[in-house]
Amino acid sequence: MKPITRLVSLIILFLPSLAFAASTGEHTQLDLTSHIVGYMALAVFVLAYTLVIFEEQLHLRKSKPVLLAAGIIWIMIAIVYQQHGFDDAAGIAIRHNFLEYAELFFFLLVAMTYINAMIERGVFDALRGWLIKKGFSYKALFWLLGILAFFISPVADNLTTALIMCTVALTVGSKAPKFVAISCITIVVGANAGGAFSPFGDITTLMVWQKGIVEFHEFFELFLPAVVNFLVPAAIMHFFIPSGSPDAVEGEELRMKRGGIIIVVLFLLTIATAVSFHNFLHLPPAIGMMTGLAYLKFFGYYLKRTTHFDTIRTEDRFEEGLGAEESYPTDTSQKGFDVFAKVAGAEWDTLFFFYGVIMAVGGLGFIGYLGMASEAMYGQLGPTTANIIVGVLSAIVDNIPVMFAVLTMNPDMSHGQWLLVTLTAGVGGSLLSIGSAAGVALMGQARGIYTFASHLKWTPVIALGYIASIYVHMWVNASHF
Repeated sequence: MKPITRLVSLIILFLPSLAFAASTGEHTQLDLTSHIVGYMALAVFVLAYTLVIFEEQLHLRKSKPVLLAAGIIWIMIAIVYQQHGFDDAAGIAIRHNFLEYAELFFFLLVAMTYINAMIERGVFDALRGWLIKKGFSYKALFWLLGILAFFISPVADNLTTALIMCTVALTVGSKAPKFVAISCITIVVGANAGGAFSPFGDITTLMVWQKGIVEFHEFFELFLPAVVNFLVPAAIMHFFIPSGSPDAVEGEELRMKRGGIIIVVLFLLTIATAVSFHNFLHLPPAIGMMTGLAYLKFFGYYLKRTTHFDTIRTEDRFEEGLGAEESYPTDTSQKGFDVFAKVAGAEWDTLFFFYGVIMAVGGLGFIGYLGMASEAMYGQLGPTTANIIVGVLSAIVDNIPVMFAVLTMNPDMSHGQWLLVTLTAGVGGSLLSIGSAAGVALMGQARGIYTFASHLKWTPVIALGYIASIYVHMWVNASHF
């Protein structure tokens, strides 16, 4: 027995057991909310998440503390269940959580692989180059960046979308820091709002879809509330954008590599495959995504076998449509497309963080704390108030554990309320710069220009959009309540 296991076992053995056994149908579940294990599990989770919050200051990857916390929490749960004679109960419970994570893991891994492939092929660089050389005014660029963030994030992840749009803002607004700061805010709001009406736009919407609570087509009922969430603050911030146009930006012409457009098409086909697997075959969407990964692998094989073409042909879709411009080779040592490099380039820290969160929150739920929270929020405050609070919490705490907690609670509420919590968890993170991955990333990219304080100054305006989107949802989707 390991020292930490021996120590925890002794603590549990010599303290009075306050656990109450309750039948769950599959196995006996203990109420450990007033047990020493419950208190220790809460302390471990709070400590781990405190380290996550201060990730930038500590330079400690966010996955590390939650991975350790998840392991410690389930060690304690397993020990106390064994002492009560329920050897298999903890194993059954953790396998349920692990299966949920596995489905999301493979779904996200495929999506990240496709995004990395599009980045390597220069798809987003071509878009960025097109925006930069068009000579738009500051106000036009402000709206273009926000609108593109809104419409790209439902397909690509909001983090990648925000980083691309921020690069444009920094490039053209090098002499107008006020433009960059306000543009970063509208990019964050637009990316988060756009991700709220698509199962692929955010991890929280993906969780809701894979859980089967909201069907694929039903997410689009959140489109109008999401538009309002973006438009209200953007319309107000518009009047504070500097007048005039940025100076022309000189630099190398950004072109898309061979196969870039085909990879975009394959990604859309992969999404269609995942939706079809879920809707028509009643199979997990992750199975459809893994099937779609085969599309990319076969196309990658073709690109690798014909790699010599990469030195004599490029694509510029935004200027020449399907046409291609030929040039003479300049680098005969250019490497071919390697799909496994794209898999390796996935956001592994995020994927492991996601594992730790699901396992740790699942452990707290198994202990009984999520049931208590559900009764306090949804039982006493009512679902509307509770779901609005969920959105506010997602601005302070990452929306992934918040949404997973709600899904684990599984409160009895109408379909309209499930759509509401999907909306609020997605757009609530825009209230603060630390409330979403997009905001945190942009603070690092536009360091000293887009800051926590610069975002906080506009929080009341963003809150107006948040409130307006809730009212619009309750109006246009009133039949679901």
